[in-house]
Amino acid sequence: MFQNFFSYTLLLLLTLAGIFGYYHYTDTISAQKDAGILEVKAKVISIDNSDVRVSSLSSLGTQELEVQILEGRFKNRTLTATYNLIGQMDLENNFKADDTIIVAIITDSGKITHVKAVELYRQDVLIYLFAIFVLALLLYAGTIGIKALISFVLTVFILWEFLIKLILAGHDPIQITSYTLMLLSGVIIFLVAGFNRKGTSAFLGTLGGLFITLGVTFIFGDKVGLHGLTQPYVTVLLFSGYSNLNIQEILYSAILLGASGAAMDIAMDIAASMDEIYRKKPEIKPIELMQSGFTVGRHVIGTMATTLLLAYSGGYFTLLMVFRIKEPSIMRMINLKIVAAEIVRTLIGSIGLVLVAPLTAIIGAVIITGVLKPLWRLKKPVLPIKNQRASNTAIFCADPKE
Repeated sequence: MFQNFFSYTLLLLLTLAGIFGYYHYTDTISAQKDAGILEVKAKVISIDNSDVRVSSLSSLGTQELEVQILEGRFKNRTLTATYNLIGQMDLENNFKADDTIIVAIITDSGKITHVKAVELYRQDVLIYLFAIFVLALLLYAGTIGIKALISFVLTVFILWEFLIKLILAGHDPIQITSYTLMLLSGVIIFLVAGFNRKGTSAFLGTLGGLFITLGVTFIFGDKVGLHGLTQPYVTVLLFSGYSNLNIQEILYSAILLGASGAAMDIAMDIAASMDEIYRKKPEIKPIELMQSGFTVGRHVIGTMATTLLLAYSGGYFTLLMVFRIKEPSIMRMINLKIVAAEIVRTLIGSIGLVLVAPLTAIIGAVIITGVLKPLWRLKKPVLPIKNQRASNTAIFCADPKE
């Protein structure tokens, strides 16, 4: 047990080292391309808001900040930075004295030409939060927790460095997302469960559910008249030089991506339960094991569909509050584009999840019990040593005439 824990800990460290090395290399190249821009941490000493005009809850104008640089080659220097406010409360910050922020220092021939405040520095708090997550995971799950961390880190890396980059490069969103999810499903499931019958059952069940989800998305997505423009920041994306992207297929990819995690969860729950039952009772018949998988699946599905609903509702909680205030008709509210998009996302994801459960139960019953094991691989029972000796003796002692 401790040997496995050490081995997977080493694998996690190597994975992190590889990712950090990759980003160090790319950041070095990026720094060489943008040698005139340096982003560093700084502390706000004082603020001049004389040019800021407050209108209702939003602010317009320019903040002038006196900041002390906390890192880099300009460390401990006091500089004057500016920050433009244009009334976008969801994106902007209203800085205060003693805030720790990120500033962009623009240089020309080694001399500072301009300093611009960029964002509040939240990185330390996020690292502490992640550390608590890691500690809780390791204390409870042990070696499985290490495997989960490896899959977590690899998932973030693959989504950011491959899926998003390839879609932005003009590749087909549906194809790239499907291939990425197949890769991620294999990495996550086999890393956690191992290359065994349990892992294979969960993997095949997940893929079956994802393909069903994709098919239902294609059938009903266009009928509802959703073209993807309800997604957050889609306008910014289009006006950033990517107007050639197929936004509708990106929406379909987002639906598939959103359902994939829950699909893996359900498939692994059912496969692990069936594998445990078979280990405790190896004489169980395939049909009985399948029925046990159905029973487990019903209980898991009973809460998972609601989990999806709560997850998607949380993303649009303030919109629901607006509806509560404005009190539009049910017909108008349901047919509103942004609401219809979330209803479709929730229902299609739930359909996929509902079908993952029986698929995994059927596949698991076949694979875990080994009912499809080829006949040519079946070995004849080996006689005990005593019986073998008796048989050989009988052969050698038998009358040749007989």
